[in-house]
Amino acid sequence: MKPALQQALWVTIIVSGLQLSCAGKPPSAIGVTDGRLAPCPGRPNCVSSMAVDDREHYVEPFAYSIEKRQAHEVLRQVISSLGRATIVEQLDEYLRVEFKSRIFRFVDDVEFYFPRNESLIHVRSASRVGYSDMGVNRKRIERIRSQFREAVDRNMEKN
Repeated sequence: MKPALQQALWVTIIVSGLQLSCAGKPPSAIGVTDGRLAPCPGRPNCVSSMAVDDREHYVEPFAYSIEKRQAHEVLRQVISSLGRATIVEQLDEYLRVEFKSRIFRFVDDVEFYFPRNESLIHVRSASRVGYSDMGVNRKRIERIRSQFREAVDRNMEKN
């Protein structure tokens, strides 16, 4: 094999291995337990609406004034419009999404919890690997919140 071809093959193998290692495994503490999403770890790459006593990780839950079923559908539509998002679990009161970064394919787990008898959506967004995410999870949640509000407003104007 020619040296240039051999070098290109090794580079491809190494880059592929790095990309696979960046995805990581889904965390074991995921989902809703006793009406709560898992707490954020002690790293700045997570935000949660249930971290009310933790300024670094806290983000407001989403409020809505439409039926829960409609809010769930609107949220799914917003998420589907974002790209690089895969809905991996859908229940009446819960939605889990994986977002992959463009270049290194880092995976962030984003959860949405619709508690019974509340017009709120609790959120948790956390990177699987690394320490800091440079604010990516917070920015993503705020972008989803903004698009969700706009979509809900449009939905209400139609009715």
